[in-house]
Amino acid sequence: MPVLSPPKRQPQEAGPSAFGTAALLLAAIAFGSALGLTVPTIAVEVARYTDLTLLALIFLLFFELRLGAVVKAFGNLRFLTVAWVANFLIVPMLAFAIASLLLSGQPLLFAGLMIYFLAPCTDWFLGFTRMAGGDTELGAALIPVNLVSQLLLLPLWLWLFTPATGLVDFGALPGILFQWFLLPMALAQALRALLTAVLRELAFERLLGATGLLLSLTLGALIVQIFASHVGAILANAPLFGLVAVAVVLFFALSFFTGVALTRMARLSYPEHALLAMTMAARNAPLMLALTAVAIPGQPLVLAVIVFGMLVEIPHLTLLRQLLLRRSAHAALPSPT
Repeated sequence: MPVLSPPKRQPQEAGPSAFGTAALLLAAIAFGSALGLTVPTIAVEVARYTDLTLLALIFLLFFELRLGAVVKAFGNLRFLTVAWVANFLIVPMLAFAIASLLLSGQPLLFAGLMIYFLAPCTDWFLGFTRMAGGDTELGAALIPVNLVSQLLLLPLWLWLFTPATGLVDFGALPGILFQWFLLPMALAQALRALLTAVLRELAFERLLGATGLLLSLTLGALIVQIFASHVGAILANAPLFGLVAVAVVLFFALSFFTGVALTRMARLSYPEHALLAMTMAARNAPLMLALTAVAIPGQPLVLAVIVFGMLVEIPHLTLLRQLLLRRSAHAALPSPT
C-alpha cells in the first residue's frame, strides 16, 4: 500500500500569482537600481522613508496572521511534530552545511543566506499548498507555530551563525524585537479582531484581498528603496551571486528529498506530504527582509541575498507544485498485476 494517497478535492480558490510576484520583484529591483545609478539625489530621498515602509510591511504581515488557527494544530500533533523538526532542526543543519560549503569566505553573503534559509514561510506557501492539493486547514494552523518559533529562535540563530561578522548588536536585539515586531503584531491582531467583530464575513474577506495586494506593493517599495540606496555595493559584488544561486537551488533540492524521506518514515497522507514539502521549501523572506533591515542596518549585501532567494523561490514553488501533483497521480494508479 503506497504511503502517498491521491489528494482530496478542495474548493477552488485563487492561488498566488507566482509570475506576477516575480515580475513585481524584478521591476522593483530594476527601478530601484536605475534610480540609484541615474538620480542619486532622489534615491537618497526615497531611502529616508525606509523605516516607514518597514513598519507598514511588518504591520500588514501580522494583520494577515490567523493566530486562532493554532488551536486546530493540536488535532494533528504527529504532523505538527514532523513539520517542526523538519523546519527548525533539520533545515538549519542543511542550511549551515550548504552555506559553509559555498560561502564560508564571504561573511555578509553567508549571513544573508542563513537568515533567508532559517525562517519557514508564514503566508504565500499556503496558496501553493492549495494548488498542489495539500492540507490547507492544517497549513493555516501551522502558520502561527512557524512564526512564533522563528521569532523565538532568531536571536539564537544570529548568535550561532553571525558572530564572526560583528553585524548584530545582541544587547539591542530584545528591544528591536519588541518595538518592531511584538508591538506591531499586537496592534495588527487587535485591529484584525475588531474588524472581524464589526464587519460581515464577506466584507472582511474582501478587505483581506486588498491587504494582500497592498502587502505586495509595500514589499516592492521596500526593494526599490534598498536597491536605490545601495546599488553600487550590490553591483560590485554581483559575480558572487552565482554562488548564492547554486546554494539556493541545492537547498531546495535537499529539502525536497528530506521531505520525501520524512513522509515515508511518518507515513503521511498525500495532503500532509504536499504541505510538508511546501513549508520546507517556502521561506519567510518578506519578514526576514524587514527584520534584517532593522537588526543589521547598512548591510545591503545581506538584504540583497534575501531578495535574490525570493526570486529563485517563486519559480521553484511553481515547479514543486507540478512535481507533487505528478507524484500524487502516480501513487493513485492501480498496481500492475
